[in-house]
Amino acid sequence: MAAFAVEKLGRMPYQEAWEYQKRVHAEVAAGRREPTLLLLEHPPTITLGRAAKPEHLLLPEERYRAMGIELFAVERGGDVTYHGPGQLVGYPIFPVGRQVRGFLRRLEQAILQVAASYGIEAYPSPGYAGVWVRTAPEQEEKLCAFGVAIKKDVAFHGFALNVNTRLEDFSLIVPCGLRDKGVTSLQKILGHPLSLEEVAERVVEAMAQVFPAFPTKEPA
Repeated sequence: MAAFAVEKLGRMPYQEAWEYQKRVHAEVAAGRREPTLLLLEHPPTITLGRAAKPEHLLLPEERYRAMGIELFAVERGGDVTYHGPGQLVGYPIFPVGRQVRGFLRRLEQAILQVAASYGIEAYPSPGYAGVWVRTAPEQEEKLCAFGVAIKKDVAFHGFALNVNTRLEDFSLIVPCGLRDKGVTSLQKILGHPLSLEEVAERVVEAMAQVFPAFPTKEPA
């Protein structure tokens, strides 16, 4: 049995999911709710983390909105990223103390296990949080992006795993501020679309292995 609850929320607008995340976070931080992993999709959305640079948005904000893409400046770490249909977004609202780097590396480990379960040789990068694949001798492409925040020793925000994501939409930004690296998906690598539900189940299994237990906290 996993040490955390799992909520599958389907496709949810970013604003609604962000507000729900914060409510769940407050309850976990107060000891009134067990650690919780939220799994969902977003409609086309661009988020800007604390390190985002304006020049990494390649269009004026009104152009994005005219295209039906919402923009949000949020409290997670990292730069600019894209969310959209076919991408599995995970928000692990877990008590992690001050171990931000260690928490990110464990998240990477879980996604690496998922990739390996599909026969994909992926790897982390010491310099950039994320899970990558090498598609040519000099070309790396990101399969999964990470960006977290820690408040009251509990993490929120999380990861975005490209499953069947429309990769062309990443050309509207400089993904994660990295101009010399690409973006890929499980569908692109494997040559066929995948069931998001099946991928979600593999993510839950991998997360349960990587996060077998958490410190307990008495309700406030």
